[in-house]
Amino acid sequence: MKTQLFDITHTTTYDYRSPVTVAHHLMRLAPRRLRRQSRLAHALDLQPAPASLSSHTDYFGNETAFIIFEGAHRQLRVTARSRVAVGAAYIPDAAETPAWESVRNLCRTDLSARILEAGEFTFGSPLVPLDTPCTDYARESFPAGRNLLEAVLDLTARIHRDFEFDPTATTVATPLAQVLEQRRGVCQDFAHLQIACLRSLGLPARYVSGYLETVPHPGLPKLLGADASHAWVSFFCPGLGWIDVDPTNNLLPSMQHITLGWGRDYGDVSPIRGVLVGGEEHTLNVAVDVVALGEVDDETLRDDA
Repeated sequence: MKTQLFDITHTTTYDYRSPVTVAHHLMRLAPRRLRRQSRLAHALDLQPAPASLSSHTDYFGNETAFIIFEGAHRQLRVTARSRVAVGAAYIPDAAETPAWESVRNLCRTDLSARILEAGEFTFGSPLVPLDTPCTDYARESFPAGRNLLEAVLDLTARIHRDFEFDPTATTVATPLAQVLEQRRGVCQDFAHLQIACLRSLGLPARYVSGYLETVPHPGLPKLLGADASHAWVSFFCPGLGWIDVDPTNNLLPSMQHITLGWGRDYGDVSPIRGVLVGGEEHTLNVAVDVVALGEVDDETLRDDA
């Protein structure tokens, strides 16, 4: 079985107006190990050098680094370098998935561990409140008896059609209601919107953070969101597990999508967040480069980082 090999460089630079004397940061920059995704190498280059660094796995299974910087600095540069091999995702036939109402009802009544875990993602979260406008928008794609995958793909296509990709339209603090009203935003906004639509109908959906191949193969169009970290959606289907959809590009992710982590919304998987003493205002620059190195055989890979 073939997998696609990628080298990923993710550089984040903060320039502070005044010196920062102490800083505590949480970083989620290590690609996840998954059945079809192997992390072959991962390293952080931190400037200035940290006073301490520790790691743990968060509630959602994402690898998290906790880093303390001591000593005055006017710039923080974090460079994450990873090598990842990604295999093709299984794309089910729509007929394999049950009617969407049966999934909703199962999540309300089944107390098995797997269903309970998925059911956690039916509730609202800080950046994905459940409100009537999202329910109304979703209803068109979910008539009675429609199978789950067909309904989700229809919703994905409608978001792609109805909303314009505009990096200047929103920030990380833009409310979902504003995105729904102005019909423009970025991948984070479209993922939050689709999650809100699915959860408002009682269907489990989670936010996935990751990367896209920066330069696609010859003849293929460049995907939106490929020059930064990307976001898409995963929904739960009994018997099949979690299935990814990308509303920004209207597709089912496969070998071009590299998964960093997942949670309820962006707040659970933001790449870097921290608390500072000093600094005042700052400027932020993020650069992401994902380079495809070609296909390799699974048996040649070794997950050693």
